[in-house]
Amino acid sequence: MKVILLTDVKKQGKKDDIIEVSDGYATNFLIKNKLAVPYTKTSKNRLDTELDKKAADEEALIAKCLEMKKKMEKEDFSFTFKSGADGRLFGTVSSKQLSEELKKRGYDVDKKMVDMNTKIDTLGVYNVKINLHKKVSATIKVHIC
Repeated sequence: MKVILLTDVKKQGKKDDIIEVSDGYATNFLIKNKLAVPYTKTSKNRLDTELDKKAADEEALIAKCLEMKKKMEKEDFSFTFKSGADGRLFGTVSSKQLSEELKKRGYDVDKKMVDMNTKIDTLGVYNVKINLHKKVSATIKVHIC
């Protein structure tokens, strides 16, 4: 029996996959537990419209992220932290601190999006990568003074 999975099922497939399973497994487990629906023309059409909508939403999100990337890369970000006489900071700058500063400037950036490839512990200019989407990342210049 052909079914369309509504959720990820271990060792069977991912959500929205069309798989072939035995009749008993489909009716007694997958359909009964609302993990799948039987494959019919109407369910296939519904799946196609959902996938088209998801693709359109994903493209809109990528376009929004690209616009944010252009805006972020044009700006120079200056942050002021306390430092010692030799230019070393008291501690290091964390991704949480950077994301909070970016939020204050109007960018919706979570600390998990900030990819710190080097440890920021002295005064200077650093390039920091911001992962806005899995397909879009921005590199910003951060001035620590």
